[in-house]
Amino acid sequence: MARKTTKKTTKKTTAATSETTTKKTTRGTSRADGQALVIVESPAKARTIGRFLGPGYTVKASMGHVRDLPKSKLGVDVAQNFQPTYTVLKEKLPVVKELQESVQRARELILATDPDREGEAIAWHLIEATRAHDKPVRRIVFHEITEEAIREALAHPRGIDMRLVNAQQARRVLDRLVGYEISPLLWRKVKSGLSAGRVQSVALRLVVDREREIQAFVPQEYWTIEVDLVPTGNGAQEPVPFAAALVRVRGEKPDLPNEEAARAVARELEASQYWVVSVKERQKQRRPAPPFITSTLQQEAGRKLRFPVSLTMQLAQQLYEGVELGPEGSVGLITYMRTDSTQVAASAQQRAREVIAARWGADFLPERPPVYAKKAKGAQEAHEAIRPTDPARDPESVRPYLTPRQYQLYRLIWERFIASQMAPAIYDTVTGEIAAGPTVGADAPYLLRATGSVVRFPGFLVVYREERDEDEVDELDQRPLPPLATGEVLRLLAVRPEQHFTQPPPRYSEATLVKTLEELGIGRPSTYAPTIETLKQRRYVVVEDRKLVPTELGMLVTDLLVQHFPDVVDVGFTSRLEEELDEIAAGERDWVPVVREFYEPFHRQVEEAEQTMERVRLADQPSGEVCELCGRPMVIKESRFGRFLSCSGFPECKNKRPLLEKIGVRCPQCGEGEIVVRRSRKGRTFYGCSRYPDCDFVSWERPTGERCPQCGGVLVVSVRRGQESVRCSSCSYRPAEEKAPVEA
Repeated sequence: MARKTTKKTTKKTTAATSETTTKKTTRGTSRADGQALVIVESPAKARTIGRFLGPGYTVKASMGHVRDLPKSKLGVDVAQNFQPTYTVLKEKLPVVKELQESVQRARELILATDPDREGEAIAWHLIEATRAHDKPVRRIVFHEITEEAIREALAHPRGIDMRLVNAQQARRVLDRLVGYEISPLLWRKVKSGLSAGRVQSVALRLVVDREREIQAFVPQEYWTIEVDLVPTGNGAQEPVPFAAALVRVRGEKPDLPNEEAARAVARELEASQYWVVSVKERQKQRRPAPPFITSTLQQEAGRKLRFPVSLTMQLAQQLYEGVELGPEGSVGLITYMRTDSTQVAASAQQRAREVIAARWGADFLPERPPVYAKKAKGAQEAHEAIRPTDPARDPESVRPYLTPRQYQLYRLIWERFIASQMAPAIYDTVTGEIAAGPTVGADAPYLLRATGSVVRFPGFLVVYREERDEDEVDELDQRPLPPLATGEVLRLLAVRPEQHFTQPPPRYSEATLVKTLEELGIGRPSTYAPTIETLKQRRYVVVEDRKLVPTELGMLVTDLLVQHFPDVVDVGFTSRLEEELDEIAAGERDWVPVVREFYEPFHRQVEEAEQTMERVRLADQPSGEVCELCGRPMVIKESRFGRFLSCSGFPECKNKRPLLEKIGVRCPQCGEGEIVVRRSRKGRTFYGCSRYPDCDFVSWERPTGERCPQCGGVLVVSVRRGQESVRCSSCSYRPAEEKAPVEA
């Protein structure tokens, strides 16, 4: 009940705040000549900033970009040093007209757009679009929307940084040249509606190349052997069993390619004596991860929260621009979310240390605030990592005012930042080397190793533990070993040979694709989310079990681009071009020569491809079904919403229907329909009843067809770190997993 009351209060406060802001804005724009006009991108940001400014300011929102290259033509004069022609976006004409009127009445214009290249370009476009050349113009930059940051920015204004504007302009011109010249070629040679992009096409190639690696992979069988041992138990306590892995056979690494070889060694181990050769005890530290930058936030939100990259950035934008916190009004909860710097302001570190000391004690504080290294290249977009604007504002204190997803993301950012300022975790690790042979103390043919660890001091782990990718192993996350002594004789409980097969590299998830793009220097923080969204919208990739799978169309387009435009889809070439854009931003290069060096050979490739690229079409796939209207075969076709069945007699017969991929499971809700695979508009796979809309059962995870023995809920297949496991969708039940050991 208290939660509902809080929400009502929040709504009333929001409305009141909006009304106050509106009245102030109306006064400022109609009668208060001589006020300073502040322009930001969004209404939420305007509301938050408006709280900190006095009556001498009017704050307005541009609603994002106001000018761009025209949609109907190239808009770049190649012959005149690639001079771009910008036009006011049609949907922004009323906004620009209102801003023009406000600029004319204002005594000065203050541009408070985002602190990166794109924000700098928006500020420059606003001057041009509002014809503010005869007005004093100040540019202010801040990385968090707090009163202290806004006041500090107003005290240190500057002019427009044309180096950043030109870097962004070069990127826009390059992307327009690539898209405008290759996309129509793909329309003519493949099908209409396709697109190519400088970063997009490289990202697609990574996904396609990985898929082909997987398809070409030939699994190799191999076996491992573990044994279960127990100390002989001379003490009063019950001895604790532990596992040890076979690491040497007669001084060599074990070669167990098949069951026959593994069983032969297992039989010898079953007849062996076991004793401890050595025990090494060490203390190891685990340091906390740095606070988030854009790419690591997208990765961790994908791993921990299962958020798509676009959703993560949408929520982060909301938290940055401001959320209504009841009586406090609109408050910016996090710093700017497009950044590749791990630097943290000293004041924020000090505030975090106060929070840590108060909650967990002085032992959890490092001697000095930690410093995390910057990237050598490209860490100039913004000057701080992503962190809470006030570390004392913990997630639970703002939870009543946030949506569930906003709360999840804010909690992730808050915990990661607080942990980054805490002391390392300390582990006691033990490595025991164990000999096995016919007689204790003699030269042993077999060497086994047991490792264990225990947390001596949890440090930052009391707040946050970083999630790992499916192919990463946590060497410190192990069970403790019982006390062992050199020369101690051990008793064998069981020998466990286990079959394995080498695994292909995993498909990219959105998170791991972002990680790879960043490591390769492809794109920048602001490009990751729109790049992945474009791949999904164009149906170049689909999402299956949270993995990016290239479609036949995506593979075809990639093959054509690799054949005819090798530079455009070359990772190294694209990475070097990103470095050149950084050099433009730093004032080390002029943007026109950079564009010219790219365009001239690229345009020759386009002209050659016009003559040599063969016309190809994706063949309709037979479905094995017959049209119920005319009797002709139904074929499988592709659209941007997925595959569907269409009559092969089209256009004479326009019959079509969804392609329902059945998984062999009866619907657990209605019991009549079958569970089929469906895809959302954004390409994400989910499971639903074939009788929709009569039955509305849906699940993001694949139902098994069985019920939970505890609550009767639906058992589903959950994929975590590439491993499938069965769980209940309604409670915490998971079926027990058992292994059958070879008894000694």
